Amino acid sequence: MQDWKNEKDEALVSSAQAGEEGAMETPLLRYKNAVRARARRFFVMGGEEEDLVQEGMVGLYLAVRDYRAECGKSFKNFAYLLVTRRIYDALKATQRKKSLPLNESVPLDMLDEQEADSPEDFLIDSEERAEFDLLLAKELSDFEFRVMTMYLEGMSYSEICSVTGKDRKGVDNALARSKKKLQKKYSEK
Repeated sequence: MQDWKNEKDEALVSSAQAGEEGAMETPLLRYKNAVRARARRFFVMGGEEEDLVQEGMVGLYLAVRDYRAECGKSFKNFAYLLVTRRIYDALKATQRKKSLPLNESVPLDMLDEQEADSPEDFLIDSEERAEFDLLLAKELSDFEFRVMTMYLEGMSYSEICSVTGKDRKGVDNALARSKKKLQKKYSEK
């Protein structure tokens, strides 16, 4: 059995995608603490931090499975995006009416049909999100990708400046370039 601990992320992910024995566990273990740190920033009403960590680990697994080096982005950034999206999706799911405790529930015939997501709607939303994530990774530079991801997560300009070490103008310029690139790409479709 090969020792995967010293492999670079991209090579390791490629080996995991090829089905090589033991290659999948290493990135999951390598990024486990980062996922835990990301999940720790959030609170789930009626849930536990471990629920968000588990969702983040699913996002990490999906990142290993779906990463494409030809997009030109680092695995680390791609994994961060998918982990964060999975945690946000879990948080949104807890806020839906269908997730309220039974003692606060209403009869099924009174639910607004638009709020009850069908499996088809969920699948379409997931596919659209994955397509958008790949578009971001392909079209934006690493810095633009990081800034846009943080912006879409709802971080303020000052938080983004703090994380990236850039001033407000640099962050604003990166967002403007990103938006322009994405608008151009979407107008081509």
